[in-house]
Amino acid sequence: MKITKLLGTAATAALATGALVTGTPAAASSVSSIGLLNTEMVPALQRDLGLTADQALARIQSETAAGTLEQSLASALAGSFGGASYNEATGKLRVGVTDAAKLGQVLASGAEAELVRFSAAQLDSTVDKLNAGERAADGAITGWGVDTKTNRVTLNVLPGKSGVVDSYLEKTGVDKTAVSVVETSSAPTLKYDVRGGDAYYINNSSRCSIGFSVNGGFLTAGHCGPGTVTGSNRVAMGSFSRVSFPNNDYASVRVNSNWTPRGVINNGTRVSGSNVAATGASVCKSGSTTGWTCGTVGAKNQTVRYAEGTVYGMTATNVRSQAGDSGGSFIAGNQAQGMLSGGNSSVTYFFPVRPALSATGTSLVLG
Repeated sequence: MKITKLLGTAATAALATGALVTGTPAAASSVSSIGLLNTEMVPALQRDLGLTADQALARIQSETAAGTLEQSLASALAGSFGGASYNEATGKLRVGVTDAAKLGQVLASGAEAELVRFSAAQLDSTVDKLNAGERAADGAITGWGVDTKTNRVTLNVLPGKSGVVDSYLEKTGVDKTAVSVVETSSAPTLKYDVRGGDAYYINNSSRCSIGFSVNGGFLTAGHCGPGTVTGSNRVAMGSFSRVSFPNNDYASVRVNSNWTPRGVINNGTRVSGSNVAATGASVCKSGSTTGWTCGTVGAKNQTVRYAEGTVYGMTATNVRSQAGDSGGSFIAGNQAQGMLSGGNSSVTYFFPVRPALSATGTSLVLG
C-alpha cells in the first residue's frame, strides 16, 4: 500500500471565535449584567491597560454612560456641538462647544465642557473634501481623520515629507487652520491572521497547511519546507526558520509583521494547550484541502517509511485527509495534538506537537 506525502491546492474556512472571561465569579456576573457581548474584554483590559478586574468593569460602565450622554448632547447642542472624547483621568465625557452660551448646558449634564473653534459638522465636512480629492494626494500622505481631542482634522504624513501637504490642501480647498499635520513612523499595512488549517504556499508553488500558531509564527510539517512562504491570499508571509525531515516531520515558519498568530483553528476552535489524547480518543483535523475531518487516535510511536525518508515517533489516526493537508492541525477538544504528515487510503499520521515545540524553542499561542 503506497504512502504519499500530502501536498497540492485548495481553499480555506472562515473564523468565528469567542472565549469566557477569566477572573472571579463576581467579575463574570458583572460582565453579564452590563450586557457585554465579548467576555474576553475584561481580562484584555486588565492585561493591556494595567487595570484590576474591578477597575476594568467600572471603566466599561463609565464609558457606556459617556457614550449615551454624547448622543444626547450632540442632538441637544446641534450646530454648536464640537465633538466629544472620554477623559480617562476623570471618568467623564469631555464635550467641545462652539457657542460659549452652551457651556453651562454641558456642565449641567455632568460632562466636562470646553470652548472650541470648529463644530463637529465643520470637521466632518473637511474630511469629506479631503476624501473627494483623495486621488490627488501624494503617496507620502498616509491618511486623515477627525481628532475630537484637538478639535482638528489630523493628516498623517511619512517622516520628512510634510512639504507635500500644502499643495494637497490647496487642491481640496479645505480650511488649513482646521488641519493638523502629524508625521507618522511608517505607512499603514493590512494585517492578516495566522490560523490552524489555513493554506500557505512554498516558493509560490506547492501548498501545505498551517498547524498551530506559536510565538512569532507557526508550526507545520517539515517536508513542506524549506523556502519562502506566502499566505492563502498570496501575500508575503515569511520563511521557514527550522526544518526537520526526515527522521522527524516538523518545521517552524517565522512570519512578518503583516501577520498575527492566533490561538485558533480556522473553524473557530480555540487552542488551549497540548495535553496528549489517549489512544481511542476522538481527534479532528483541519487542512486546506479536506477542511475539518474527525476520527480517533490510533497507535502511537509509529515509524513510517516514506519514499523520501523515514519518520519516527508519529501517531496513527483514521482521519480522512488528502494532498495539500500536510502540516494541518490535529486537535482533541481544545488540546493541540500534532501536525499532519502523510498517510494512505486508510491511515493518516501526525507528528506530535510537543516534541516540535521543544525542538523549535517555541510556545503555542493560546486562544
